[in-house]
Amino acid sequence: MAASDLTRKAITQTFLGILAEKPLEKITVRDITERCGINRNTFYYHYQDIPSLLEDILSEKADTFVLEYPQLNSIDECLATAMEFARANKRVIMHIFSLGSHSNISSLWRICEHVIRKYAETVFADAPLSDSDKELFIRYHKCATFGLIIDWLQHGMEEEYVDDMQRICQLKRGSAELIIENALQER
Repeated sequence: MAASDLTRKAITQTFLGILAEKPLEKITVRDITERCGINRNTFYYHYQDIPSLLEDILSEKADTFVLEYPQLNSIDECLATAMEFARANKRVIMHIFSLGSHSNISSLWRICEHVIRKYAETVFADAPLSDSDKELFIRYHKCATFGLIIDWLQHGMEEEYVDDMQRICQLKRGSAELIIENALQER
């Protein structure tokens, strides 16, 4: 692993450690650099600011989930894995997505789109769907995913919501295939 990669990893781990202790809006670059043992220039060499660091971490984690579960029928597995990760890091997640912070909610919105777009690119790679139908699929599932996550966060990440989301996945199973089938029949 290159020195630059090691430094990025150290910054990330330090940031996550601090995030477990206090809310995102109370964390400064100085907190990170002092604890990590680097100077501010090193931090800014790797990241523009704390929101870009957070976005990088969340995007990387989202990519990991998508790569682990690349098939359409495994979206519920991906969601279950993501929720398990969130529950294991509940304090960090609650500190990131405190519902009073618009920028954090915007980050969640972008992450939802990122994950759904990655799935759509994988699942519809060979499907003869129009670009507009693909975009509608992405928009719909992004909004649904975002809404479910916000609802879960507003309820303190309660355990019964995990069961509810898994049930929703069961009830929706086959709906993406139906979208593909309906789009193809219209041609």
